[in-house]
Amino acid sequence: FFFFFTETPAAMQRQLVAAGVAVTGVAAALALRRLVVARRAAALLNKLQLKTPVPPDVEISQAVKLTPIKELFDRKFGLREGELFAHGTYKGKLSLSVYERLKHQPDGNYVVVCGINPTPLGEGKSTTTIGLSQALGAHLGQQVMTCIRQPSMGPTFGIKGGAAGGGYAQCAPMEEFNLHMTGDIHAITAANNLFAAAIDTRYLHEQTASTNFLWNKLCPADGSGRRTFELSMRPRLDKLGIFKANPDDLTASEIERFVRLDIDPDSITWKRVTDTNDRYLRGVSVGTSPSEVNKKTGESLGRESGFAITVASEIMAVLALATDLSDLRARLGRMIACTSRAGEPLTADDFGITGALTVLMMDALMPTTMQTLEGTPALVHCGPFANIAHGNSSVVADRLALKLVGPQGYVLTEAGFGSDMGGEKFFNIKCLYSKLRPSCAVLVCTVRALKLHSNEAPPVVPGAALAAEYREERLGLVAKGAANMLAHIQNVRKHGVQVVVAINRFHTDTDAEVETVARVAREGGAFDAVAADHFAKGGAGAVELGRAVMAACAATSPREFRHIYDAKAQGVKDKIETIVREVYGGAGAKYSPAAEARIARYEADPALRSLPICMSKTQYSLSDDPKALGAPSGFTVTVKDAYVSAGAGFIVVSLGTISFIPGLPVKPAYYKIDVDLSSGSPRVVGLS
Repeated sequence: FFFFFTETPAAMQRQLVAAGVAVTGVAAALALRRLVVARRAAALLNKLQLKTPVPPDVEISQAVKLTPIKELFDRKFGLREGELFAHGTYKGKLSLSVYERLKHQPDGNYVVVCGINPTPLGEGKSTTTIGLSQALGAHLGQQVMTCIRQPSMGPTFGIKGGAAGGGYAQCAPMEEFNLHMTGDIHAITAANNLFAAAIDTRYLHEQTASTNFLWNKLCPADGSGRRTFELSMRPRLDKLGIFKANPDDLTASEIERFVRLDIDPDSITWKRVTDTNDRYLRGVSVGTSPSEVNKKTGESLGRESGFAITVASEIMAVLALATDLSDLRARLGRMIACTSRAGEPLTADDFGITGALTVLMMDALMPTTMQTLEGTPALVHCGPFANIAHGNSSVVADRLALKLVGPQGYVLTEAGFGSDMGGEKFFNIKCLYSKLRPSCAVLVCTVRALKLHSNEAPPVVPGAALAAEYREERLGLVAKGAANMLAHIQNVRKHGVQVVVAINRFHTDTDAEVETVARVAREGGAFDAVAADHFAKGGAGAVELGRAVMAACAATSPREFRHIYDAKAQGVKDKIETIVREVYGGAGAKYSPAAEARIARYEADPALRSLPICMSKTQYSLSDDPKALGAPSGFTVTVKDAYVSAGAGFIVVSLGTISFIPGLPVKPAYYKIDVDLSSGSPRVVGLS
């Protein structure tokens, strides 16, 4: 046995004897080795050097010496060979085989972090999630894993900036977090656009070729005259009730039905995607080339379409809700892209593309492993928006994390925007499919947002200086605006989950304002309410928040969790109006003629009627009116449209006009982003 020691063998031997370890032979050597490994592990913990004022986020991230990701996860969780695949030094991919190995181990405590209705500046929910993780893991000695969404690069270069947290509470390296990471979003882009190309190409060929030509191309005879079906064709055949193994046994009518999807071009809802804020792609003409025409009639086969941002693709939601590779494949196959002229939904299975999409998405199903600035592990996976999708990181990441931390550990998972948005969808969509039960919820609020919700303070405008009301003590505004926070506390409590309010403290907040928020929150049903200063102090600034979360988890049982509606038993309208009444505080809903027609079709289909509801609305208000701040009541929302995301497994209900691809402001964030070459080693600057 050969070991390298940082202390003298005699000193280490005295420590081992004091600990009751027999220092003899092999046992002594192994004990010495374990002590050395433990000492080295402790020395590897990432250390913060706090500065005032707080430097830019990217400078903080680059100043911290991080632990190599494989070393960090091996040390924390004892991973086996082949369970983590490194992508460079500080990020990697976690194999789903870890879940199979640990599936019989009890889960840890499951904590969801959501918020109140935010200002346009955001209230630091991601920062609070990471600060809490650093408090639990680096300061309170708990086993913890943080599960957060991967940000889209569109907002990173636009107006919002990145989503790695901020200040001394960040996921790191923040450049890698906010940019390409391990390529999952690029994989979604490729898969989504392959499907889009398949749809348009199939329409072109069906309009320009005979049935016999299509049949000979789809099922060509080999040299001996024998035809075979591809495995990818089987779902289409099964759907048509054609259970013949030999293509030559099909009748002329069966061949016609098999090769002709008879796509209605006006029904195509599947859009191409890009991970860029590009408003000029909201509406585009496709197929305008001279080659995309019916040569017999001269008719153009082009159409009007548009792009969405990649994270709005249904494939993103599918990836986030899939439980394993088999489930991923099944969900991809169920995605509806358009209908036939007879009104029959056409899915990825009908196009024979499900297998190819699954191959493109295989590696993306594995969560990306990263770390916080203080060395607590994180799983970064998926990034569906909460105002147009379900707004949560993946089921796969949460399930893996709950097994890895063990029954005494903590998994923090972030839900987008408020408890009325990502929070409600976490409870009623994500938990429905994952069958996981939360132990506690953290509700993030700020004094600034509560002042806005008083309806008596000026608007908060990105890029503009905050009005005096936000920079000076105004207890009356805080108390009045707290109505919004109280509504969110009650939303979470209706699901049987305890709430800890995290008051994300800014330097302009006074002690009296913070104490007012805490008092009102406790009186309004919160388990506890704690101020946190993790932005300026890292995990040390969120220790009391960590203790409150630990106490809340210990004081309650996940068995108390309940969904706000019964997805299978209740009708579509009943589920919509339950959300409006119980979560938003409204009186009910009215429906446009288009929404009425679609919902009637969904009600008539038992498979669609039983799906949960994914409300698409503004994040700034509990209602569908972004200007209705505070805690409005008695209002009626307007359902403008509805559509099925059959692969993801929910019905999207639109309460307003929401763009699926953002635009750029006059001065986008990219003006500040560059590479500094002056230090010899290239260094990214300007990311926020």
